[in-house]
Amino acid sequence: MSDRHNPEKIAGRHFATKLLHFGAEIDEQTGASSAPIFQASTFHQADIQNPPHHDYSRSGNPTREALENYIALLEGGTRGFAFASGMAAISTAFMLLSAGDHVIVTEDVYGGTYRLLTAVLTRFNIETTFVDMTDFEQVKDAIKPNTKAVFMETPSNPTLKITDIARVTGWAKENGLLTMLDNTFMTPYHQRPFELGVDIVLHSATKFLSGHSDVLAGLAVTNDEALGRRLYQLQNGLGAVLSAHESWLLMRGMKTLQARMEHSERSARRLAEWLNEHPEVTRVYYPGLEDHPGREIHEKQSKGYGAVVSFDVGSGERAASLLSRVQLPLVAVSLGAVESILSYPAKMSHAAMPREVRYERGITDGLVRYSVGLEDIEDLIADLDAALRG
Repeated sequence: MSDRHNPEKIAGRHFATKLLHFGAEIDEQTGASSAPIFQASTFHQADIQNPPHHDYSRSGNPTREALENYIALLEGGTRGFAFASGMAAISTAFMLLSAGDHVIVTEDVYGGTYRLLTAVLTRFNIETTFVDMTDFEQVKDAIKPNTKAVFMETPSNPTLKITDIARVTGWAKENGLLTMLDNTFMTPYHQRPFELGVDIVLHSATKFLSGHSDVLAGLAVTNDEALGRRLYQLQNGLGAVLSAHESWLLMRGMKTLQARMEHSERSARRLAEWLNEHPEVTRVYYPGLEDHPGREIHEKQSKGYGAVVSFDVGSGERAASLLSRVQLPLVAVSLGAVESILSYPAKMSHAAMPREVRYERGITDGLVRYSVGLEDIEDLIADLDAALRG
């Protein structure tokens, strides 16, 4: 084995280096400067008594495998899995549960996850209790005899509440519960869930990992071989896998993750501080603000605050006015791209959540979510100020 492909040497490098030198960055056969796109559905078997490593692209594709090894390396796990979307990854992970099981979930979880749990998995007799995970007593009180898993999202989407990951996973292990964490907002650059005891790490890779609003993808990572085999069986059986071409595009986007995250976070912190003083804004949600109730816990478990800022302008009418006036950010679903994206959770990410349920979780009609991109922050502030003042 050459030093270039030595797993221990690769794993020991700094994060920025691993983003570019992850073991499949150069094609061994041709010397090409990126992993080839194996645009094939099936693979010739010269000897059926000794089948090759790859036989059918649903079960495994060399390009997708390069991506899966890449995210496993970045998260510090042992096995990665690439799916056709973030919800495909999350849905497959929940298929580890069985009829009659119960799961405890962050209350202000992403709307698609909420929809899966309340409109789909209920048909399979899988029960969910949503709790405010900033209150550890609520987590403990939610356990039932049939509880099998805990699903965390921290910072949560869109109110950026913080869960004490290590505290929850420690309690979960004492009770024999599987733990899953959606790491989309922080990415492995900022937050290392396996080091805090999590069993499965999940991503909507459409967002920060891809970073360019041109890929729909989901990723899951395990840190246990037996759990990895179970998740692979589900990935292969359900078949919601990522294509070779999109796997390649995602790897290309991930190479600049650290540079993008650092730039966007600097701007997000500046934006959050500015919004916190703005007379047209009633509340700002960002873990980097001094008055954020979860800041201390977040700093203990993450190395940065991220690039998403949510804020409330007081009413749905004012939110609609703001969305119609901004010039620079996309007004769109999604986040985590090179361009800034301004979203309206009530009608976009959390449209599946009934209004009264949204309000209980602080997702009001006046709440908007700003994913800060790579534009100059002074231009973003000037644009937003003009839109807010109308």
